[in-house]
Amino acid sequence: MNEATPQKFYPVSWDVLYRDARALAGLLHKKGPWKGIVAITRGGLIPATIVARDLHLRMVETVCVVAYKDDDVNPQQVDAVEVLKPPSANVGDGEGWLVVDDLVDSGRTLETLRKLMPKAHYATVYAKSNGKDQVETYVTEVRQDTWLYFPWEMDRNPNCPSA
Repeated sequence: MNEATPQKFYPVSWDVLYRDARALAGLLHKKGPWKGIVAITRGGLIPATIVARDLHLRMVETVCVVAYKDDDVNPQQVDAVEVLKPPSANVGDGEGWLVVDDLVDSGRTLETLRKLMPKAHYATVYAKSNGKDQVETYVTEVRQDTWLYFPWEMDRNPNCPSA
């Protein structure tokens, strides 16, 4: 699941995710104005939507990144983060843009994206200690040994505790 196998598991309910994403929007409101949002797929899509609505932003771009093998029961980090779809030309170097993801874990995804959008502002709902240096704004710090199960993952993994 991670460089070190997590010892704790925490299911994030839809209500908790919504509350925390709105809290992220509140923090980001003070740091704007923003040209738009770049959502990191797939986990960043829902938080980015909530943040975009709260900040009244209509320009929402995506970047598609593979950082984990797509195995719902035992996800593993890939050797190298792969960018399947880079940001559009509208985003440029990221100046004035907000990049949103659900979680920064090791920081490898954001480190990769910073090479493409070095002037963007990076924000996540949750941040683990190994990756929090890669993000400017986050709501909740999570222990590195904790695996978060997001609402869209819970019914796909038989090992996930219920929220």
